[in-house]
Amino acid sequence: MGHPSPKYTPEFKQMAVELYRERGCTYADLARELGCDAGSISDWVRRADAAQAQPGDNPFQVAEENRRLKREVERLRRENEILLKASAFFASRQL
Repeated sequence: MGHPSPKYTPEFKQMAVELYRERGCTYADLARELGCDAGSISDWVRRADAAQAQPGDNPFQVAEENRRLKREVERLRRENEILLKASAFFASRQL
């Protein structure tokens, strides 16, 4: 079995992208310094470029917030479905 991928915070990812851009070093050099994978840094830089974020924005926090909101929407849909079924059940019962 493989090892689970480490989870890096959005702040860590943003810092890595900023360091890469400031220093102009290779992904491998920065990865050794930060203790992560060079491919991860490459992916983070590519995603940050694709997001075309403002300099002060953190695209990784935006992505994390989007995931959280999608989970919340799905939970609310399930709750709404349960309430609709309960409403139909109690409406069909004759008291």
